[in-house]
Amino acid sequence: MKLTALLATLMLTASALTAATVYDAPVKDTKGKDTSLKAFQGKVILVVNVASKCGLTPQYNGLEATYKKYQANGLVVAGFPCNQFGKQEPGTNEEILSFCSTKYNVTFPMFDKLEVNGPGRHPLYKTLIGEGGKDIGWNFGKFLVGRDGKVIKRFEPKTAPDAPELTAAIEAALAAK
Repeated sequence: MKLTALLATLMLTASALTAATVYDAPVKDTKGKDTSLKAFQGKVILVVNVASKCGLTPQYNGLEATYKKYQANGLVVAGFPCNQFGKQEPGTNEEILSFCSTKYNVTFPMFDKLEVNGPGRHPLYKTLIGEGGKDIGWNFGKFLVGRDGKVIKRFEPKTAPDAPELTAAIEAALAAK
């Protein structure tokens, strides 16, 4: 009887680690301060795990262009640095921000470095991937999140920010009210 209660408690605790929406997942800003994505509630969010020393790093240009093009319609691009793939994001948050702003003129919100795979997978990525979802394959994996805070579609790292399928999905999400 006690074992059954303990197992039930553990199952509830484990399921609580996956937030219902991206707004419920705690994140940190680039200064390490606790925050969330609640400020973007009601907007469409493109969540991207980014890296500064990757062959895909030039995607920052496309991400910024996409952000600028659709920001007034309610799109937010949210960058989450990750050093899990080839150690291609070794810098501090300050170094990452400096690189992004000087090299790529990034103005979209950036957050604290986190892990997207493995036992240290951040709660945000547990929510994005979902139970039993496949791991992130590399830097610049993208998740399009609807105004309700739930994932609409996942795009693999090599999908360019201006790819027709991503653009169409963003436009459809922005049109949905």
